[in-house]
Amino acid sequence: MWRPPLRALRAGFRAAPSPGCLTSSSRPACCSGSGKTWTRPNGFDTGLKTFNSLTKQKEPLILARDGVATWYSCGPTVYDHAHLGHACSYVRFDILQRILSRLFGVTVIHAMVITDIDDKIIKRSWEENVSASAIARLYEDEFKRDMLSLKVTPPAAYLRVTENVHHIVAFIEGIIANGHAYATKDGDVYFDLQSIGDRYGHFVGAVTAQGEVGGLEKRDPRDFALWKKSRPQEPFWDSPWGRGRPGWHIECSTVASCVFGRQLDIHSGGIDLAFPHHENEIAQSEAFHQCDQWANYFLHSGHLHLKGSAEKMSKSLKNYITIKDFLQSYSADEFRMFCLLVKYRSAIDYSDSSMSEARLSLETITTFIHNAEAYMKDQLQVLPVQEELLWERLAETKSVVVKYLMDDFDTPRAVAAIMNLVYHGNCQLQPVSTCDGVARKPAVFGAMVSYIRDVLDVFGISLLHPEVCAGCWDSTFNQITRAFRDSSSGSLQAVVEQLTHFRSEVRAFALARQDDPTGGTPNRRGLHPDRKPLLKACDALRDDLAPLGVLIKDRGASSTWEIRSNQRTRPQEESSS
Repeated sequence: MWRPPLRALRAGFRAAPSPGCLTSSSRPACCSGSGKTWTRPNGFDTGLKTFNSLTKQKEPLILARDGVATWYSCGPTVYDHAHLGHACSYVRFDILQRILSRLFGVTVIHAMVITDIDDKIIKRSWEENVSASAIARLYEDEFKRDMLSLKVTPPAAYLRVTENVHHIVAFIEGIIANGHAYATKDGDVYFDLQSIGDRYGHFVGAVTAQGEVGGLEKRDPRDFALWKKSRPQEPFWDSPWGRGRPGWHIECSTVASCVFGRQLDIHSGGIDLAFPHHENEIAQSEAFHQCDQWANYFLHSGHLHLKGSAEKMSKSLKNYITIKDFLQSYSADEFRMFCLLVKYRSAIDYSDSSMSEARLSLETITTFIHNAEAYMKDQLQVLPVQEELLWERLAETKSVVVKYLMDDFDTPRAVAAIMNLVYHGNCQLQPVSTCDGVARKPAVFGAMVSYIRDVLDVFGISLLHPEVCAGCWDSTFNQITRAFRDSSSGSLQAVVEQLTHFRSEVRAFALARQDDPTGGTPNRRGLHPDRKPLLKACDALRDDLAPLGVLIKDRGASSTWEIRSNQRTRPQEESSS
């Protein structure tokens, strides 16, 4: 999997300029507006349009550098298990990044912060009677494993808040020096919203919303904390204002600036983060950098709801499903298809029926690919193929898929176009008993299969290995997959034991030696040549079971097996033959 090179990241941020020192000649192109007016960036037009939460409409996606997108996203607060609501947002934006990089050739440099110090983490540490750092590391590691199990491409850099406190202190000092923050006698530091006038309120509801809870020394109820004085038994760091820890919002501005400097192309997150989190990020970042437009595009994903509920999936409402539990019933590919079938910025309903729809879509595509490959191998007899019609459908699909994805990453319409292509392909693959004298047209099906695989790979979906035939292995895969989803019943172990025993008997028969056919030394014995295909079949079965989490290891003439959850890689073992 491709990952952006770390050397492309910037090692630090520029120091905040002194008030009034920013001249017109030093202003970046993004800083030409005033108030809450969005200014179209100068740079390189990708040809795509995306919905920008700053303007509440689609805008041309223009990047500061040709072929490079700087992208920052808010990471998790690691105090508990990640759930499907988190997964939905991260998978959706992973799909968008894959589309940009793999389809349109844009190098995405993605950075994400891990909030590893927070009120919730501290509370959990008290409840568990362990350190806050131990809680944070436990759930950070679990979050990263969950993301890998969902095939989310890791960012170029994960950055922890606790490892950047010195940068955060310097960032706060810069905001104070520019006249946009103040320290209290108690040792807290607040952002001064009155100092930026009408520049606050980019997102709906921001102006009338209540401010966060704070001390009596706040100048405005809406002022938010940049630095919090530590309370007894809380973790703390030294600062010019006394012992304390960072506020929630300042961490993202600081980390994004450490990586990307004073200008950011894209900022993403769930719609619930728009206010106050992203609103406060904009205020403090533009106050520090003294520019009028820090991030050019804000992309927000819609909430995940349990079907029939108007409330989002969240830990506070205790209506969530953990990623680990979800993957006991469904695959990462099925969840990706579930996400693809709804616009990334729309709310999405989760239910067994919606997941069944996603599963059925993948099964329909897989069945077509199996049938097309069988036809190409002359293993499927069909009536005369309307080849020109299929070539036209393929060309049309290629065109409209690109068109839809350029229009705010419209994956539902792109997937619908692919399913329409599959439908027309299936119409041409209706089996018949005999078709003597009918000319075969396999090339067009080869082109269709290759294209569909390529597009789904862009989305992060991997179909079955092309060497797995529809008739031979499907029943085995289905049995094992069903058993794996219900492993508590013990059916998985029974299936694997019987399968491995049968395979071992086949291997033993195939490995039986014959006398040297040349009449030479009696001790020189070789394999029966006609049994070698059986060994290759045994090897293929072993390799094809590995991605399902069933690892068979051949040890001479005998074999052992084990089960590993979420096994995704094919073991590199020598052939039995």
